Amino acid sequence: MIACRLDFGTSNSAIGIARGNAVALAPLEDGKTLMPSAVFFDYEAHRVLFGSAAISAYVGQTEGRLMRALKTILGSPLIDEETRLGSRKVPLAEVVGIFVRHLKHKAEAFAGQEVTAVVHGRPVRFVDGDEQADARAQAVLETIARQAGFSHVVFVPEPIAAAWHYEQTVQAEELVLIADIGGGTSDFSVVRIGPQRRGRIDRTGDILATTGVRVGGTDFDSALSLAAVMPLFGLGTRLAEKDLTMPNALYHELATWATINFAYTYKNEREVGGLVLEACEPEKVRRLLTVIGKRLGHRVAFAVEDAKIALSAGRDAAVSLDLVEKSLAAPVTRADFERAIRTRTDRLCEAARDCIAAADLDGAAIDTVFLTGGSSRVPAVRAAIAEAAPAARLATGSDLLSVASGLTQMAGRL
Repeated sequence: MIACRLDFGTSNSAIGIARGNAVALAPLEDGKTLMPSAVFFDYEAHRVLFGSAAISAYVGQTEGRLMRALKTILGSPLIDEETRLGSRKVPLAEVVGIFVRHLKHKAEAFAGQEVTAVVHGRPVRFVDGDEQADARAQAVLETIARQAGFSHVVFVPEPIAAAWHYEQTVQAEELVLIADIGGGTSDFSVVRIGPQRRGRIDRTGDILATTGVRVGGTDFDSALSLAAVMPLFGLGTRLAEKDLTMPNALYHELATWATINFAYTYKNEREVGGLVLEACEPEKVRRLLTVIGKRLGHRVAFAVEDAKIALSAGRDAAVSLDLVEKSLAAPVTRADFERAIRTRTDRLCEAARDCIAAADLDGAAIDTVFLTGGSSRVPAVRAAIAEAAPAARLATGSDLLSVASGLTQMAGRL
């Protein structure tokens, strides 16, 4: 029997094949084993594009609709929503299914045969503090997997998969806090690992605790956008009549990957057009009208994401908004960014501490903190998690493929 493992991520996805003791990640685009979790419905050529090709088509201003951060809808009310694709409405869950089927076809092309069994990664928590909603999110994902053609589906928490990946590198037994900071969720596990434990099939006794929170890189994007970019489009400015502030719901939609497309309505265009006439700073609100009218929300979000990434390496960056207005940019510093995401990083520190406490330990007992996931590169995130176990060694692996590799190894065993 051949099995695959699926790491369906908010920002990026990967899929691997396990055949006996042999495991390998499938090439998804241009030989790469990781691809952006993006789908583009091309209205001009009547086709569907995935990954980098989807993003390139959108950035190249091909007429169509881009869908990104699809995983975030699973734990939210958006799972019941529809999106308009040309003249028809399609459930968002169906869009997720289209992407999962594409990954399955790539895995089968790599394996040279049909694959019907999958070890599917999942966050520890799809939804914070709501067991029923969390269970429903997994049920929806399982239904999507089965409709894509997987008849046997096993779910594994993503930080556990990352732990098995990290375990391949250690030379002695360790007590490890795994911190998987992804695009939409952040997961923590306290796990005993070591070379003498690798061959065991049943590892349940080595998993001492798991916790998770719905905080991730897309939340950092949203916070940075609202703090630095949306004020240039009128957020926080005032209306002359009754001295009211601009309504903020539309800004939050445009700052959130999963809801950007909802901002593109004729009703919003009419209302914002009216607000331009009432605004104390009409030039800013006029920029908002340009973003909606020209469907520039995702391009603005990509510019914000680029600045976030730049601030992980440098102290200063600028969000280029030249596409909205010539020479327009939002300068940001790392300090600005860290202030914008402070409530989120505080939650990550709290979640890490909660995980250690759930294992009946204190921070001093942790030997190593293993950081993985693309958002673990953010310095403020690393510092916040390190606070939970200040004496522990910080270790990193393949930020974007640790979970994928671990799931593939587990698929071979399961």
